[in-house]
Amino acid sequence: MGTIRTPRGKWIEEGLRTLAAGGPEAVRVEVLAQALGVSKGGFYGYFRNRAALLDEMLDAWERGVTEDVIEGVESDGGDARERLGRLFDIVGAAETPVTSAGVELAIRDWARRDEGVAGRLRRVDNRRMDYLRELYGAFCPDEADVEARCLITFSLRIGDHLIAADDGPRTRTEVLAAVRERLLAKPNLSERVSADS
Repeated sequence: MGTIRTPRGKWIEEGLRTLAAGGPEAVRVEVLAQALGVSKGGFYGYFRNRAALLDEMLDAWERGVTEDVIEGVESDGGDARERLGRLFDIVGAAETPVTSAGVELAIRDWARRDEGVAGRLRRVDNRRMDYLRELYGAFCPDEADVEARCLITFSLRIGDHLIAADDGPRTRTEVLAAVRERLLAKPNLSERVSADS
């Protein structure tokens, strides 16, 4: 009976975990093999070299935080506000090796030093913002309001776990629920009209 090979996806997931913990320099074949409890020979059955693994890790991350999330949101239909609610639920759900905040931060840090990664990060961020614009634009007629809601939503995704400040008399969960409620509220057009007058 032949030896069971460690699946390609396991190498990628372990690579992403290692990236989150120590940055791209920490992602080394020997380290991943040890973490997986296998020999490094299996690695070369899937990947030409370390650079190929890093590229596939970025592919998995890009797909996981854009198209996979969007497909999950769109799968149950509904109006834009319902889909935004589902987006918040999906993004706030348990993290995977692909969608963890640690991977997000490591890739953002890596992009500061690598032009190719920076280009990919820009593409991912633009895809995320374009999707948010589509959803908010469906019920917010004011373009400035749409952009503000998109930036707040995206900023919360990237920065919430970095904030160490206490949340005052409420828990972070309560504060985030209040933010969500405000972001999903239909704009009060009479307030906008009087503010513009």
